[in-house]
Amino acid sequence: MSSLPQGFLSDALGRIKPSPTLAADQKSRELKAAGKDVIGLAAGQPDFDTPDNIKEAAIAAIRRGETKYTNIEGIPELRSAISAKFKRENHVDYTPAQCFVGPGGKSVLYYALMASLNPGDEVLVIAPYWVSYPDIVRLAGATPVIVETQLADGFRLTPEALDRAITPKTKWVIINQPSNPTGACYTKEQIKGLTDVLMKHPHVWVLTDDMYEHLVFGGFKFHTILEVEPGLYERTLTMNGVSKAYAMTGWRIGYCAGPLPLIAAMSKLQSQSATNAASISQWAAVEALNGPQDFIPGFQKLFEGRRDLVVSMLNQANGIECSVPEGAFYVYPSCTKLIGTKTPEGKVIATDADFAVALLETEGVAVVHGAAFGLSPFFRISYATSSKILEEACIRIQRFCASLR
Repeated sequence: MSSLPQGFLSDALGRIKPSPTLAADQKSRELKAAGKDVIGLAAGQPDFDTPDNIKEAAIAAIRRGETKYTNIEGIPELRSAISAKFKRENHVDYTPAQCFVGPGGKSVLYYALMASLNPGDEVLVIAPYWVSYPDIVRLAGATPVIVETQLADGFRLTPEALDRAITPKTKWVIINQPSNPTGACYTKEQIKGLTDVLMKHPHVWVLTDDMYEHLVFGGFKFHTILEVEPGLYERTLTMNGVSKAYAMTGWRIGYCAGPLPLIAAMSKLQSQSATNAASISQWAAVEALNGPQDFIPGFQKLFEGRRDLVVSMLNQANGIECSVPEGAFYVYPSCTKLIGTKTPEGKVIATDADFAVALLETEGVAVVHGAAFGLSPFFRISYATSSKILEEACIRIQRFCASLR
């Protein structure tokens, strides 16, 4: 096997690692392809199909010949739809010119951070965090400052912890809610506590990742940052996408809105990388945002039932403690009481990574270990699959936990 010359690869690559969630999902798919009985609970994508009206809009766009390059920032129709969505659902005024479309939410985050960070800058990342946040910060040459939350606080950042973490070097704080991986959400009052702190620190920008906005349960009311504190308007980037609520993960459309100079800088980066998001996907996203939204409550109810099933069954497993999340489609159970135990084969469960590996090897259930999200000892389960599969997976987890001594 050939090898690259020493020093050939970029030093920047040494600052990051492959996505552990994608790695766990790929491992489960490889095991399945090899004939193993594996239940994959690592992937963060809905198991149902993109709604038909959205697919038909994409097909119509193909037939119209909408298959050429588009404006770098996105087609005017989609930027107008994004502007209207923010006004209609979040009560925040952005002009279409302030809106930006990228090939997935990850690219939007990447462009925003790469366009604004320099060595010496700090970005506050709330743990548990989505796995890509700290690595994108590192790739930009800046420093992620991890601010841990507690299970007792529902994995929510407190105003006191936020205030303590801010330094003169802090450029951004990333706030993701509903959270991946915990499903935690913030009430309007809880957000106000955070924004009161941010108003005292005018050098800190806010990147609010609202990707799971529509997946909230039990009548919980979602509020984005600017809806609560308009005074942060000139230093907030509001990010969202169509992947989760509209079951469009593979279409790769993320979007955001913010101050024009930042949008221009992000567009400059996209012009020298992806050029634009796929034209057909953009037309599908227009229909997603402008078209019927009446299927979303059905999705919410389906996910809520799955959440309740998984939480109940996990809390019946020996040594597992699982809180009830308000949104998204993840649970983040604690396996603290199982650290230090042994499998029947004598393997010691010293970390949550050991727990995840042993669970996969013994019972064929693929989860993601908590260290990947910056807070241990926990693990993440995605319940974006059928109740039948989830029930079987939880039975296997109960059996595995019962076998530990």
